[in-house]
Amino acid sequence: MKKLHYLTLTLMAVTLNSCYMIGSVFRLGFRMGIYSVFIIIGILIWVINKRQSKK
Repeated sequence: MKKLHYLTLTLMAVTLNSCYMIGSVFRLGFRMGIYSVFIIIGILIWVINKRQSKK
């Protein structure tokens, strides 16, 4: 499995422009950060609603 990751990384490094690849990584990280925040807020709202409905 690790060989597949190394092969993919090597293929990306050879075929893609380095600036383009770095920009894609940062863009993906930014999107994942936004999605994570929305998921955490949703879970917190769900937990708060569950606690209030028990009373």
